[in-house]
Amino acid sequence: MSGNPPVVMRLVASAYKVAEKAGAIVRKVLHSGELGIVEKTGANDLQTMADRLAQQSICESLSRHFPKITIIGEEDLPPEKVQEDLIETGQAEEILQRSCPDEFKEVKEEELVVWVDPLDGTKEYTEGLLDNVTVLIGIAYGGRAIAGVINQPFYNYQLGAEATLGRTIWGILGLGAFGFKLQEVPEDRRIVTTTRSHSNKVVTDCVNAMEPHDVIRVGGAGNKIIQLIEGKASAYVFASPGCKKWDTCAPEVILHAVGGKLTDMYGKPYCYHADVKHMNSAGVLAALRNHEYYVSRVPPSVLQALKND
Repeated sequence: MSGNPPVVMRLVASAYKVAEKAGAIVRKVLHSGELGIVEKTGANDLQTMADRLAQQSICESLSRHFPKITIIGEEDLPPEKVQEDLIETGQAEEILQRSCPDEFKEVKEEELVVWVDPLDGTKEYTEGLLDNVTVLIGIAYGGRAIAGVINQPFYNYQLGAEATLGRTIWGILGLGAFGFKLQEVPEDRRIVTTTRSHSNKVVTDCVNAMEPHDVIRVGGAGNKIIQLIEGKASAYVFASPGCKKWDTCAPEVILHAVGGKLTDMYGKPYCYHADVKHMNSAGVLAALRNHEYYVSRVPPSVLQALKND
């Protein structure tokens, strides 16, 4: 691409490389055997050394190159000097070579908000369910999720030592989503993916109301969206306030870029301004196709429970 690419393209190109670096950090911590696990709010809300180091790497790397962006990370870390070996300075040339969608060409650095989940699926990470683990970097403009990067640090890990570990998926609204092969569940099948470790009666009632042929219970919001775009599930249904903006920002972009939709349980979109509350209080409902059907099936009792939360 001639000249200096628009800031959105440069930020995504950096986020791609930074996500790969974070994925390598996540793998290194696991292989060290010293996970450094602490409970944040309970046994289902954990933080590891990988969460901490990956967030430091992502936030410091991006803020050095783009000092005017707002970065919101999941982990509440004390301010401290970040080790230089955690810094990633590269950019993905493939992304820089692409044309920026017209609506984002004039976006200014200070107008961008970056939502970071350094290790989505931490509980699964500690239990060895490594295909559930992702690194999520979502980019928002005007309150809307417009670009996202998902790194899967352990993609292919079950294939053994000969396999190349890791994969990075990225997307920009108006440009598309890349790094995977889009597949769909057959139209006559409804397969719902939902939480593995945060279920309750409201969640179960809502899943059952979709009349699914099958239910897949896995960890990680990023992982669940990947289930949708790779034809393993039809819908992601989570009727609970447990999900946060850093869980959904990047995955939402990937899904929307291929024609899918992610909303709350009322069918309303989430907003990603810098000053919004972090909790997705009205749950998450996502589908690659037929999103309206799933919204229509949400029981009034579920909507009332979320409203009262």
